[in-house]
Amino acid sequence: MAEKQLKNEMPSIDAWLEAVKHDQSALDEGMYLVHNGVVRQTPKAKVRQGIDDGTAVTGMIFGYDSAKADAAVAETLKMPGIFHARVWLNEGELVVGDNIMLVLVGGDIRPHVIDALQFLVGKLKNECVTEVEKRSTQ
Repeated sequence: MAEKQLKNEMPSIDAWLEAVKHDQSALDEGMYLVHNGVVRQTPKAKVRQGIDDGTAVTGMIFGYDSAKADAAVAETLKMPGIFHARVWLNEGELVVGDNIMLVLVGGDIRPHVIDALQFLVGKLKNECVTEVEKRSTQ
């Protein structure tokens, strides 16, 4: 389930791990992966497409559709060998260095967990969130 909290109130990764490791299904888990997305200075177009317009990111407006995020988590939990999937998404006006998202996936073996983390983060980024970069010239 996607957790909605105010800006900068990211949950503790340690607390998340502690909670899932005490769940009964943890007995079948051999791996946990965490993704912590952060606002970076380099524009998405430069990183992904090599397009350099001479600007730098100073922040972003970030939002998400919680129903779609919850559906993405539910879909991830149906993947082979996956027993845990948790998501926290930030919201509002963020600056460089702010946390955008936190994702935790736990499962039986490395290939299943890696695939599930990649699937879930991709689904969140492509279908559940809105990001509007704020830029200034370098």
